[in-house]
Amino acid sequence: MVARGPAALVLEDGRIFTGSSYGMVGETFGEAVFATGMTGYQETLTDPSYHRQVVVMTAPHIGNTGWNREDDESARIWVSGFVVRDPALRPSSWRATGSLEDELVRQGVVGVCEIDTRALTRHLRDRGAMRVGLFSGPAATAGPEALVERVRRSPQMAGSALAAEVSTTSAYVVPAVGERRYVVAALDLGIKAMTPALMAQRGIEVHVLPATATFADIVAVQPDGVFFSNGPGDPATADREVGVLREVLAAGIPFFGICFGNQLLGRALGFGTYKLTYGHRGINQPVLDKATGKVEVTAHNHGFAVDAPRTGDAATDFGTARVSHICLNDDVVEGLELRDASGAVRAFSVQYHPEAAAGPHDASYLFDRFVDLLAQSCAVPS
Repeated sequence: MVARGPAALVLEDGRIFTGSSYGMVGETFGEAVFATGMTGYQETLTDPSYHRQVVVMTAPHIGNTGWNREDDESARIWVSGFVVRDPALRPSSWRATGSLEDELVRQGVVGVCEIDTRALTRHLRDRGAMRVGLFSGPAATAGPEALVERVRRSPQMAGSALAAEVSTTSAYVVPAVGERRYVVAALDLGIKAMTPALMAQRGIEVHVLPATATFADIVAVQPDGVFFSNGPGDPATADREVGVLREVLAAGIPFFGICFGNQLLGRALGFGTYKLTYGHRGINQPVLDKATGKVEVTAHNHGFAVDAPRTGDAATDFGTARVSHICLNDDVVEGLELRDASGAVRAFSVQYHPEAAAGPHDASYLFDRFVDLLAQSCAVPS
């Protein structure tokens, strides 16, 4: 049995949950968000989009499958803190190379366990995502008023520019599997490892570029298409990246974006963005593909969304834009398409994660749709 000491989870509105230490003993701050997935916690923890967020798992029992060296989506854990109700006593998976809690300790991630995560989740649904502090060990001994005040002095997510903090610092190449069919320049705004892997499986050589890459850097790759990844932070702060994307669209280069990339496409097309009350996080979100009428069960991790008309077409500087996907839970925009004068798609994006390694895989066809877009663009007229 792991020896646990007292711990506290303190929300900025003054509500406090008491529990036990989990992972690293100490203190941490971030935005409190909840994730509804029953599986895939390793992918969640290593997803750069969760930078500066404290993730509350709604599934009550976490850690059964331990930790392994194969499922990481990046080189490290990015969450600011981790909250679970009942941590597993020991891992039970042939793939495990260690326990979840040992990995949290090794990477210095502070957590809290043995609290009522259902009550906490209901509170966040009612009041919205907010700043939070996790305190264990000596840090938990301060008075409640002092702890609340420390949380209120921590940074807010709105207005935060975070993509450059999680991006690669130097470009690298993920080679195509088998024959190289296309070349894609992928802007790393917090990219997950599964994304270039799925492109590579389709014959795409992926050049992953830092978030600070310019349009000239993109053109130097001589790409057949451009991709903007998922990532953390407020899209309203990403003026430079939006400017680069506008140059990509003006040049007529095929474009595909995921999550943060969807928000930046929305901004490049002239739409606004806004912060959701508590966001979408988990692997069970229903999304309608308006083109096919099919409903996909999808993986999400976003606290911001695009403010675009749900019906009809909108004229932009680069063609006609329309909303392609809608969340059936709350009518949030989940995808965009840009078409030229002939009606052909030139760019598209989705707010959710078709590269979800832990599933579901309903949306993996979007990578094939990107390949089709590249094929149409590269086709030589007869």
